[in-house]
Amino acid sequence: MKLVIQGKNIDITESLRDYVDRKVEKAVNHFQNITTEVDVHLSISKNPRISANQAAEVTIYANGTVIRAHEISESMYASIDLVADKIARQLRKYKEKRFSKKAAASPKEATVSLASISDLDVAREPELPREVVRMKYFAMTPMTVEAAVEQLQLVDHDFYMFLNAESGEMNVVYERNHGGYGLIQPRKAGEEVLGRSFEAISRAS
Repeated sequence: MKLVIQGKNIDITESLRDYVDRKVEKAVNHFQNITTEVDVHLSISKNPRISANQAAEVTIYANGTVIRAHEISESMYASIDLVADKIARQLRKYKEKRFSKKAAASPKEATVSLASISDLDVAREPELPREVVRMKYFAMTPMTVEAAVEQLQLVDHDFYMFLNAESGEMNVVYERNHGGYGLIQPRKAGEEVLGRSFEAISRAS
């Protein structure tokens, strides 16, 4: 298993590196057969108005799937503890979902409501950063909407961008405030937007 540790506004000391290594190794100990690489990103915000400014993010690559967890607190060591616990739960959820014989033998129907961009709450005014603070690159493997929803549940984010295998276009699935999931699709000039819902998507529980 490859472990990569990076830092921003923080000196990665030997003791800190050993602590990360020990906590992460314990978290993924039972999942090393499916884990190929673990990236750990530690950062400290320089905003004096924020007391909980020490963040730890862990990204795990497991059989082509990205699993991510993020935690922030007033102590870097506490953030590492919290994120290690969360990533262990995420890995357990992923393994149970993919490899549990019980789940595979008795799949349950789950209803996932996917709304088009016309259903977005246009009154919301998100606060965006004034400049790009971090860049990430990911391989865009074509996948179905159902697979994108499953991936969203593993990355510890509110949204997930993916290449739609059916349309060949970039789409975004996101968690709706009132439950369910939304789907954002590109619209061509002059094309009418219609609200749609996708239901009865089978997922292993």
